[in-house]
Amino acid sequence: MSTSKIIRLGLIGAGRMGSFHGLSAARHIPGACLAAIADPTPGQAARLAAELDVQKVYTDPQQLLDDPDIDAVLIAAPARSHAELVISAARAGKGVFCEKPMAITLDEADRAIAAAADARVTLQVGFNRRFAKSFRTAHLDVVAGRIGTPQLLRSLTRDPALNNPAASPQWVIFLETLIHDFDTLRYLNPGAEAIEVFVMADALIAPAYKDKGFLDTAVVTIRFDNGAIATAEANFQAVYGYDVRGEVFGSAGMLTMGNVNDSDLLRYLANGVQADTQRMDTDLLRDAYVAELNHFVSCVRSGEKPLASGEDARAALAIARACIESFQQGTPVRVQGARS
Repeated sequence: MSTSKIIRLGLIGAGRMGSFHGLSAARHIPGACLAAIADPTPGQAARLAAELDVQKVYTDPQQLLDDPDIDAVLIAAPARSHAELVISAARAGKGVFCEKPMAITLDEADRAIAAAADARVTLQVGFNRRFAKSFRTAHLDVVAGRIGTPQLLRSLTRDPALNNPAASPQWVIFLETLIHDFDTLRYLNPGAEAIEVFVMADALIAPAYKDKGFLDTAVVTIRFDNGAIATAEANFQAVYGYDVRGEVFGSAGMLTMGNVNDSDLLRYLANGVQADTQRMDTDLLRDAYVAELNHFVSCVRSGEKPLASGEDARAALAIARACIESFQQGTPVRVQGARS
């Protein structure tokens, strides 16, 4: 593809995350433009299109995929629709950026990867921490051997407030929240793969919903095939702000990443020390979200493989599916497809 061609992007899903990606696509990606928006919710696509001065609006995502003027799509629809949208977009010859998770089952993931490969289109998944400066630098430090051999790893996600648990799909804590942490741990332990998981989880914030399959607190222990042991943890109500952190302890040192603070400003007052904190993922990780879309457009243009690929999404999903099984059984579970 020409290095001077403007990449025309179509957005599928105009909710909270779709609106954020739409704004990034419209304002912060040199060499690309947001050309169309699709959302089946009445008025949703039109509202965002008016805000971002986008001319084409669809209520049927397939209409957007059939538009010959669209080069690539950003999928930010509900998670349970992701895999089929990836497959349809690939078959339409569009490059695909898909918010996590790319799929809910491993069969869906395999079909999505195969569709992109058959169509020879870019497939990138929204694992934004790979594009956050501290996590990216930590990954490169591990690759360079600066902390020796990774032995202990940790990744955590704590959301600032629990939304309506009644509207949350089953296993959301593994499939849509901790999926980030599973990918992060693989990223911070490059070349290694998870072989076994053990889960402890509960509904500590909204216990009335546990019987409905909703969990809001979890700790996952993961063993990797290079001997490293990792923990991933999540909670849906950190009252102090949106909290994303990581750690790698190795034979020659340690790396830590992430900071809940809004800035390095500290207030030393009569009642103690105080700092402002971020309350939204799109604030805490704003630069990473923008960077991942710029990377996607670059890959569409060059044909290079994205830093967060369909295969990476499948590997994180395999960990998540093993976590569901481990919770149900109360025992350690081997990750499907793990190397012997």
